[in-house]
Amino acid sequence: MEKELIINSTPTLDEIALLENSKLVELHYQKKNNNFSVGDIFLGRIKRLMPGLNAAFVDIGHKRDAFLHYTDLGPKLNSLAKFTDHAISNTIKTHKLDDFEFAPEIIKTGKVDQVLSKRQQILVQILKEPISTKGPRLSCEITIPGRFLVLSPFSNVVAVSKKIASSEERKRLRLLVESIRPKNFGVIVRTAAEGKKVADLHEELKNMVSKWQDMYGQLNKSKAPLKILSELDKTSSILRDLLSDSFNRIVVNDKQLYQNIKSFLASFAPEQQKILSYHKSSRPVFDAYGVTKQIKASFGKTATMGSGAYIVIEHTEAMHVIDVNSGHKVGSKSQEEAVLKVNLEAAEEIARQLRLRDIGGIIIVDFIDMKNTDHKKELLRAMKQAMKKDRAQHTILPLSKFGLMQITRQRVRPEVKINTTEVCPTCKGTGKANATILITDDIERDLNFIAQSRPKSKVKLIVHPFIFAFLKRGLPSMQMKWYFKFHKWIKLENNSDYALTRYSFYDENDDEIRLN
Repeated sequence: MEKELIINSTPTLDEIALLENSKLVELHYQKKNNNFSVGDIFLGRIKRLMPGLNAAFVDIGHKRDAFLHYTDLGPKLNSLAKFTDHAISNTIKTHKLDDFEFAPEIIKTGKVDQVLSKRQQILVQILKEPISTKGPRLSCEITIPGRFLVLSPFSNVVAVSKKIASSEERKRLRLLVESIRPKNFGVIVRTAAEGKKVADLHEELKNMVSKWQDMYGQLNKSKAPLKILSELDKTSSILRDLLSDSFNRIVVNDKQLYQNIKSFLASFAPEQQKILSYHKSSRPVFDAYGVTKQIKASFGKTATMGSGAYIVIEHTEAMHVIDVNSGHKVGSKSQEEAVLKVNLEAAEEIARQLRLRDIGGIIIVDFIDMKNTDHKKELLRAMKQAMKKDRAQHTILPLSKFGLMQITRQRVRPEVKINTTEVCPTCKGTGKANATILITDDIERDLNFIAQSRPKSKVKLIVHPFIFAFLKRGLPSMQMKWYFKFHKWIKLENNSDYALTRYSFYDENDDEIRLN
């Protein structure tokens, strides 16, 4: 699988598009004045204890108090609090934990007011960004992530990613990390560590311990609220988590950001520097690499697939509901096979949409009804396979007796919402029309259906004069490309009475070919 990262930087915002096999799968935004990111570590102060919620509200300098639930405190809370207090008062003279005595662990079923007190200063890490009216969500299980490893203070556990299939490689990595990890620091070995040498892992471990040392230094005589450690910017964190040999292009349109990424690659993955390029053209970078068109096609209430089938995505306060429709262009000798084909295609698109829009919480999918048990099992397997590439934690349940599939997906940041409608050029702004950039795709999709359903029929296409000129221009023109694709000449005519996005097909008898 080929992966590309296309980055559009503006004075106020960085837009990051991740493409897999040239298809847009993730879209990230980062405001340049944003002071809060998932993974940032703060020295916070307990503002309120809420025994009814078994949670605390913590002041970390955000306009809304952050939320800290008892289940996110972690069993080592007392050890973390002890280290934090001693580091602030400078009674601990080193960042190392070799001689640090752990405090008793807290119990899983305890109460928040038994382990925390009002105005207490505590080290916390952002677990979720502020969403809607809610402030950030916090955790006291502090971790320092790297490309190959994740460092976890106050622990002695070495865990290896289950995605590393080879048991021998898992054993090698566990023994290797056990031999180099500092005392009282746990380590999680990430999938990217597979096949790496001890020197690579040791170097990264030293860098992470150095960050812990910086945190210790910042705590000395500090007062909450205070940011102690910043997570990497969005671009660098995506590269750190996703960068692999399958990446074949990173394009950025800002000189300063280009230099920052180049420096990051030099330290994390020097062999990948060659795939980084600076976009110098006056044409917008998202337009040049087809991202704008994919954004227009992918967002909105309806998403259409290659076969002509489509899904409708509705958002409610409690959940998202997705309806799968076959459309009018899907046909097959076997109705059951046709339905399965549409559902499998929809599963792939739904998995992409969940990643792209970063939809979290409960998702209910109403697939087209299937009676065949084997087909239902195949659809479940396909859905799980399509969701494997999703980094967010998720659970997929089999189809219910009502033909509904339930999915839960981790919510880390606000859902990405983009309005893709444009002001209609015919009604001068009194209504809305679908994005005009997609009209040639719609025409070609309809032509594909006509070619399959009426292979011997002659076809005439009538469009607005602007669209007519566009289809005729260039060598080869769009009309010529269609000739080679469909093995028939599509006759073109223009009609100035047509709206810009209106088009019609006629057969050799001048009868309109109706597709609805």
